[in-house]
Amino acid sequence: MAGLLKAFKQVSDPTRLRILALLNREALSVAEIQEILGIPQSRTSTQLGQLKEAGLVEDQRSGKNSVYSITVAADFAKMIEQAAGELPETLKDVASLVHVLQKRKDKARIYFDELAGKFGKHYVPGRSWKSLAEGLIRILNYQVVADLGAGEGTLSQLLARRAEQVIAVDNSPAMVEFGQRTAEENNLENLEFRLGEIEDPPIEANSVDLVIFSQALHHAADPQKALDRAAEILRDGGTLIVLDLLQHSFEKARELYYDVWLGFSEVELITMIENAGFADVETVIVDREPKAPYFQTVLATGNVRSR
Repeated sequence: MAGLLKAFKQVSDPTRLRILALLNREALSVAEIQEILGIPQSRTSTQLGQLKEAGLVEDQRSGKNSVYSITVAADFAKMIEQAAGELPETLKDVASLVHVLQKRKDKARIYFDELAGKFGKHYVPGRSWKSLAEGLIRILNYQVVADLGAGEGTLSQLLARRAEQVIAVDNSPAMVEFGQRTAEENNLENLEFRLGEIEDPPIEANSVDLVIFSQALHHAADPQKALDRAAEILRDGGTLIVLDLLQHSFEKARELYYDVWLGFSEVELITMIENAGFADVETVIVDREPKAPYFQTVLATGNVRSR
């Protein structure tokens, strides 16, 4: 009862209630919460400290920042939403949250815009011809292929030489423009670039035979949603291939390469892929880099069950 009373006391404060309502929607850094609420950083940190002490939130380091998320049960979270709905600031908070999340995407997009045309000349964690070749071995004789998070389309161009049609999706306008121009210069009429997010690619349901994520999933805001959507656009019997970084602890990757996730363990990948509805899920480590921070690449595959 003492814990519950302490929780109710925390929720009774309007500012802490606003913070909890925001975290119930999205995990946020101190700076992001401060920006949304429009209050000093010291006050934001104090309020978060009280919420953490009460066991209502938890924090995790992400580069130089602490990212906070809510830890309450579903019924208590529902009560928080209802209570926050009575605050006049809530509508503005929600609108500001949308703006802050868009800024996150824009920041990463700028990074990839600047890389357009340079991917083949610069180091990118986990990108190796050995790992790509391991995946290519498994994609012979596919008619329609979706390369999600395609970047400038190096892999898409290889796929287009064997597939009937390749749809390359990326959220960077510069990458899409560069990739489409390169495809035209190489007379790859069956390669089409489309602008979009990998969590919601602009591709019709049940229309492709293969979906591939090559070093893209760790950039997704919601990897599970991206895999769920991949299952939707695949035809019955279609194949999923994921090439990504094995889980690591190189925190600087968040700042250097705008990685959202520090790779994935094989168990995590298997669980997410199976939760998306895929069967026959397999994983294997296909590359180990010889230099620090010793990135490893994991290959995961799965097939769509008949629906």
